[in-house]
Amino acid sequence: MIVRRERSRVRLQAADLNMNLYLLVSGDFAPHGGMDHPNHALAAYLAEQPDTEVHLVAHRVEAGLAAHPAVRTHLAPRPLDRDWLGMGALDRLGRRWARRLEPRGARVIVNGGNCRWGDVNWVHYVHAAYAAPARGWLRGGWQRWKHRRFLRDERRVLPLARCLLANSERTRRDLIGHLAIPADRIQVVYYGCDPALRPPAEAERQTARRELGWPEDRLQALFIGALGDGRKGFDRLFAAWQRLGPAWDVDLRAAGRGAELDYWRRQAQAAGMHNRIQMLGFRRDIPRLMAAADLLVAPVRYEAYGLAVQEALCRGVPALVSRNAGVAERYPPELASLLWTESDSPDSLAEALARWRPQAGALRRKTLAWSAELRRHDWRAMAAQILAGLNARPARGASLP
Repeated sequence: MIVRRERSRVRLQAADLNMNLYLLVSGDFAPHGGMDHPNHALAAYLAEQPDTEVHLVAHRVEAGLAAHPAVRTHLAPRPLDRDWLGMGALDRLGRRWARRLEPRGARVIVNGGNCRWGDVNWVHYVHAAYAAPARGWLRGGWQRWKHRRFLRDERRVLPLARCLLANSERTRRDLIGHLAIPADRIQVVYYGCDPALRPPAEAERQTARRELGWPEDRLQALFIGALGDGRKGFDRLFAAWQRLGPAWDVDLRAAGRGAELDYWRRQAQAAGMHNRIQMLGFRRDIPRLMAAADLLVAPVRYEAYGLAVQEALCRGVPALVSRNAGVAERYPPELASLLWTESDSPDSLAEALARWRPQAGALRRKTLAWSAELRRHDWRAMAAQILAGLNARPARGASLP
């Protein structure tokens, strides 16, 4: 029996010499969502490489990716579909498979604080850089508990990484400044985009507006984001809309779900702005909403990157965004007027919107021109850049229990 096992191990090691092994740990691998989409894109790209085996530890893996012959899935439970209830299981399962695969030469890529392993860490959000203000006794206490938990995991896991992937220079600065990560261990890789996400033809744009019931004679601004902890800044946008007054000839459509959705619906009704501000709730047709929109507004308090902003720009929609968002780094000089110096004053945001209004047509044309350049860095280009970085930083073997 011992001889057989040794022979089997020799055969396995010999096979591994010609096999590229990767282990990715993420909550979900799906072609949508802030960090799910980049992880899905990287996994799909790695699976296409010759002589490669990709192991995915997750709560959920999109069916098409899971069915790929080079992909092996290992699912961790997520009780009641709540991420925080599945965090421990994801960490344990990720470390279990890392212990099995890293001695065979596998590269292990975890995300933030989700798995305590010290090879590659892809950082999409720095909890040390932002703490949501408390809102109410119960919700505020719950948010503080989650923040402390995420912060603990982040401080425990990120310093272990031999290489960190940051989704923006802003994230890189936060890693250095808040967590004392050495700069030479951080590589900035911007998110890619879907090549199919292109500016709509005029016929598509008109069809989208007609199907959505949006009037042709009024400009349409779009907000996309969760209505919960205030990080996305919808409260700022609502207050700015109030400041602009009834003469403001732009409608606001807000797509997103969260604990405050019904609250903002009531606020719009109470303020007499229900005809000018429409709360759309959760939507699956974001590309269609973008096709019909004249402006995306993202007055965020903290945004490590800003994938929705990038997707709007790829669709040719000008995006007014807080200057401190990671995606703002990519704006060319000709679109600098769309970068808002973040402030809690609704007057400041109202003034930025008012400056956009007379330039709406010109800024749309400039955005369309830049959109083609932005789309060249697609998901495959992003994944290829990550793979090149991994090859330049070889693994040194497992180091954690």
